[in-house]
Amino acid sequence: MGNVLHMRSVEVPFQKRSLNLRSVHCPLPTNNYQQHYCYNSNNSNNTKVTEEESYPQATQKASGQEVKTGESGEKKASKPQDGHSKDTSKTTSDDKKGPSVVQQEWKLEVLSLNNSNIMKSHKTVASTVATKTTVATVAGAAQSKTSSVFQKWAAMELEVQRPMTKRQLSDECAAYSLRVVKKSTVRREEGDIQRDVEGPAPVKPKLQPRPRESSSTVKSGSVSKKKLKKELFATTEVFSSVDNHAINTGKLLSQKIFSVPTITQTISQTITQTITEGAQNELEKLRAIWIWLCHNIERVIETGRGVCCGYSSVCMQMCQEAGIECQEVSGHGKGIGYRQGQSYQNTKSLHMWNAVKLGGHWYLLDACWGAGRVDMDNKAFIKRYDDFYFLTDPEDFINSHCPDEKEWQLLDDPIPLEEFEKRVLKTSEFYRLGLTLLHPKHFLLVTENGEASVSMKFTKPVDFTYQISQRSGCEPKAVNSSSGLLTVTRESMRLRLLPPTGGTYDVMIFARSGNNSGTFSWVCSLLVECPEQEPTKELPENPFLSWGLQRSAESLGVKKCSNGAEAAVSETGSFELVLHTSRPLMMLCELTQKDLDPSIAKRCLATQIQSDRLTCNVLCPYLGYYRLSVFVRNYERPQDGFQNGGNFLLHCTGGAINLNELFPPALSTACGPGIRTQDAGLSKFSHTGALVSTQQGKCNITFQNQQDLELHAVLFKEQCKRLGHPLCRHVFFTYNSSKVTISVALPEAGVYKLGLYAKTSTDQDFSLLCDFVLCNSSGSSWPPFPCTYTAWQRGSVLFEPRGGLLEPLSWVLFRVRVPGAQRVSVVGEQLMELQLSKSRVWEGEVFTGASMSQLKLAASGGGGGSTDMTIIMSFDVLSQQNEM
Repeated sequence: MGNVLHMRSVEVPFQKRSLNLRSVHCPLPTNNYQQHYCYNSNNSNNTKVTEEESYPQATQKASGQEVKTGESGEKKASKPQDGHSKDTSKTTSDDKKGPSVVQQEWKLEVLSLNNSNIMKSHKTVASTVATKTTVATVAGAAQSKTSSVFQKWAAMELEVQRPMTKRQLSDECAAYSLRVVKKSTVRREEGDIQRDVEGPAPVKPKLQPRPRESSSTVKSGSVSKKKLKKELFATTEVFSSVDNHAINTGKLLSQKIFSVPTITQTISQTITQTITEGAQNELEKLRAIWIWLCHNIERVIETGRGVCCGYSSVCMQMCQEAGIECQEVSGHGKGIGYRQGQSYQNTKSLHMWNAVKLGGHWYLLDACWGAGRVDMDNKAFIKRYDDFYFLTDPEDFINSHCPDEKEWQLLDDPIPLEEFEKRVLKTSEFYRLGLTLLHPKHFLLVTENGEASVSMKFTKPVDFTYQISQRSGCEPKAVNSSSGLLTVTRESMRLRLLPPTGGTYDVMIFARSGNNSGTFSWVCSLLVECPEQEPTKELPENPFLSWGLQRSAESLGVKKCSNGAEAAVSETGSFELVLHTSRPLMMLCELTQKDLDPSIAKRCLATQIQSDRLTCNVLCPYLGYYRLSVFVRNYERPQDGFQNGGNFLLHCTGGAINLNELFPPALSTACGPGIRTQDAGLSKFSHTGALVSTQQGKCNITFQNQQDLELHAVLFKEQCKRLGHPLCRHVFFTYNSSKVTISVALPEAGVYKLGLYAKTSTDQDFSLLCDFVLCNSSGSSWPPFPCTYTAWQRGSVLFEPRGGLLEPLSWVLFRVRVPGAQRVSVVGEQLMELQLSKSRVWEGEVFTGASMSQLKLAASGGGGGSTDMTIIMSFDVLSQQNEM
């Protein structure tokens, strides 16, 4: 931490009784002084802790003398090893020869971690405790009610005086709390609770501080069966009043008690009685104790009046005050410094937590991890309350906590330490989000054919992301996110891992609730071994991480998709994606590939927007992998922003499209019949898709025009040969009642854009309804259609000739239907009247001649007997030099 607690040893007169914490005079033999510490915590919740070597044993040995804990909670001295008994009421000869007793006043101060100060203080303490003494004073009994836990904290802070390099975690450094033992016997006043400096001071002697229980004691007898947390309470909200009381009163107590120079009663007893006031049962009392520990011990650390090693000891002591049976459990914890694959074999356990008994059943809790975590980089405690470690179910607790004694796993079938080491590291957030790991069962994954996978399931919406790094020397090497293919559905997640090279990789998976857009939290970690070198798959980057439909796609209006998360393989260079929607949506698409220029990528997409589906047509100009991302919004709410609905992996293995054969530039987002044409009253299209292919070079597109709109069409090709006439002459409208036919005769092969426009009223301009993409693979060159004029009325039909270019000096049959016409003629070198047949079609043969460049079709009609002729259509006559 940035600041450390420093204890100063000061010689004071024996009569001094007003102390900062407590005044004690104790023997501190140099050769028996042992002190260790460790960091034991979870990445999401961890803190610096100290632990005692003797846990969970009930006996402690010290220099040939054994101290046993009796049923009353007192410690009794047993016979020494040589078999001769000694009267503990008398001072031994060794004690008589030793130096005089040193009384010490322990003061806790917040000091900067300065090496010179540390070494100086270390020498001072060493000189003070370098002798063997005995404790024989009645004055100490006056302070016996003061919490021994806080005395232990004070003594343990000597640890911070050692150089930092000597206090790093290692296999040789076990985590124990301070143990001060004396070879001689300890003489205490009758009626006092006997204990060594190490042990907690039980206020209620009828409860044992740390009774040793066998497996049968834990699992049988008074414990009839295992109960889960949910059987005690459905949600922690039921403790809202208890929590508020414990937090509010706890803050006041910590401010009041720890600022008083002289303490006249047990701190833990006062706090416990106050925070549990009003509790209705043992569960509520325990909850109050838990809340106080998690919210106030850290506060004590910050103010310099405690250390974070005492959570389990304080918890047990406060539970005893509240009449709750509680045990301290020692074991291994997967906290700070833990790495996947780390072995705990033949190593001392470094962590401690608690087991409590409620209603005849044992439950587990870890107040240390519930309070926060330690920032190893800044040496600081980070407060972050975590309710998960309050009465955690044994099946979940075992994934991060493995007790030294198997019975404290509280499992029907305890697992061995080897299995604990193999378990996937899961954080509290994993369980809070309701995740279930389907595969793998153990943390180590070995690739097969260069791949490995992770899968989970869940019942509520969850978003995921991940991070992959390769182990390379001391520093991990970040790996491109394209080395993973993440798929998230409404109820499951699958992550395909594709390491780019052989080696060892750390995989961290993060998640968050799907109902918010907050930050992701780490949920689990795995290790991937890639022994073989596979051909590199140059997958595209996916900034949205998840492949396939997004988990939120349904809420955006997307029901299902024609393609899943797996790569869609195309051997022809083209691909079609269809999204079925629950409501009208607007869509935008993005296509990326390592060699694809963004300007070219736009010409690789043609989208169609219909009321119940969205279609995206894709062209692949290069072989390899593509990312197709789809963004949607409500069609009727243009003010809404587009959101990512899905990301799809495409693999073009053959048939790459020539760059000259891509879609025309400037295509509308609405290609083919869709919502716009439907809103305009157009229906029953002969071609329902955006793409129209023709092998003959011509086609007819028909539909119904129920609202009798004025229509217009524009034909476009990016590069077209010189024709001598507008390209629009290759489009011809035919109106037959409400049916409209758009005839297209293309002059050359290639890709065209046919834009369909409509005018709803005379005072409005034409607006685009949709674009059709015409793909002509024919080598034929079709002539243009006749040029029509405004008099070419709706319902008029040209049967013959269909071409707008006529041969000179030839007879041409004309057949045309002109509704309401009284007279129809062809004007050329001479006027040729057409005759009306029984089928109401005007017919007749016309000679083109040699001198005329055009033939014009005219008609007269209407009432009043008008003989005025109106030109409705014209045909070009080729010159003899330009005959086709």
